[in-house]
Amino acid sequence: MTNEHITTTLQLVKAYAEQHHVPIMEDQGIEFLLQLLLEQKPKSMLEIGAAIGFSAIKVAEALPDCKIDTIERDDERFDKAVEFIGEAGLDQQIRVFHADALEFELKELNPSYDAIFIDAAKGQYDRFFEKYGPLLADEGILYCDNMKMHGMVEQEISEVPRRKRTMIRNIKQFKEKMMDHPDYDTRLLTAGDGIMVCKKKKA
Repeated sequence: MTNEHITTTLQLVKAYAEQHHVPIMEDQGIEFLLQLLLEQKPKSMLEIGAAIGFSAIKVAEALPDCKIDTIERDDERFDKAVEFIGEAGLDQQIRVFHADALEFELKELNPSYDAIFIDAAKGQYDRFFEKYGPLLADEGILYCDNMKMHGMVEQEISEVPRRKRTMIRNIKQFKEKMMDHPDYDTRLLTAGDGIMVCKKKKA
């Protein structure tokens, strides 16, 4: 499928996201992630949280040799992701699984991935990492979006709206865990809403 066709589909995705209040990556964040992935050149990537397929389509367009698996639990978003990925002509490059990532059977996935991108329930990042981290190849890279959560992660917990405190506390704890993790070299980058980049050390 032509890049022009993918571009048209991405415009439809963005319009749908705005109209239906579906959170997709900010332009600065996705462009920065793509730069990082173009440097890494992964041949396989697992995404936790497809939403409506925006980031998977962007990655597939930038890295035509990369096979992408992505998981989405919401029925409506899963259906739209499948539809948009099909319209973009990328259904041979991207597989979309309809499941709750925390309950998903790992045997349906590849035994290992060069890159894993977590962009799902923010308060569950550590649980996603514990479940899917073992699928990351040696020297593979884990990317985590929304590490700033619109500035709330830098605030004192008492300043965060009460209903979001558990999520923000979980993100802070996960960030600290990865910064100190003996098996990973971790950097926190400020682009977009904050991207954490964790490179798995050679065993």
